[in-house]
Amino acid sequence: MLTLVKKYILGVLLALAYQFTHAQNIPQKPYPPKIVNDFAKILSSNEKDLLEKKLSRFNDSTSTQIAIVTISSLEGYDIASYSIELAGKWGIGRKGKDNGILVLIALQEKEARIEVGYGLEEFIPDITAKRIIERDLIPKFKNTAYYEGLDQTTDTIIGLLSGKFKPEDLNTNNSKSKIKLIILIVCVLLFFIFFSSRNKFNSGGGPITYGGGGYFFGGSNGGSESSGGGFGGFGGGSFGGGGASGKW
Repeated sequence: MLTLVKKYILGVLLALAYQFTHAQNIPQKPYPPKIVNDFAKILSSNEKDLLEKKLSRFNDSTSTQIAIVTISSLEGYDIASYSIELAGKWGIGRKGKDNGILVLIALQEKEARIEVGYGLEEFIPDITAKRIIERDLIPKFKNTAYYEGLDQTTDTIIGLLSGKFKPEDLNTNNSKSKIKLIILIVCVLLFFIFFSSRNKFNSGGGPITYGGGGYFFGGSNGGSESSGGGFGGFGGGSFGGGGASGKW
């Protein structure tokens, strides 16, 4: 028992020492307030504006704050420690609701993290945050498509928080697509077999023609339109280390 207490005290002291020696590396909260802060300069002005408007609009309608911060380097920080310190220092989310999310990008280290506030951990557990990074962010970042990766990542987070789909749906998308493809192939084969049989046994002597109908298989690309208004600022949310990291 005494050993555990000593380890706990040592851990606290090391954390405090680490915080004091690295605190200067955490950027100050932006003024005027911005929900998208591209210190690494990986986004164009237009791309920043599109993300800013989308996330500000989501904040206005739900009070949930999804912040994006890109930095050039962690400068020796572990990304999880850096992320939780930045999120807490800035107060991302609302006080009492703790409904903030930080998407942190460290360019030099090629690391990304989704830090989830206390109040949202049930909606985006650690395994889901990891899945979002692996599925939506890393493939785009490997091709230096930074805006596309951040846009897709935040779209998925918004979809989860809005109830459009559940965390488990992220893990079943691939299998569902394969099942749909198999069903489609089987239907097409049955279609040709059926009508080939009708042609073969047609006794009318003339060609069989079928009217000009058809099938269209497609989907819609969800998008968000730009709107006016600006981000009002962070509200004092708290974080407890929930989230996940990944490298590209």
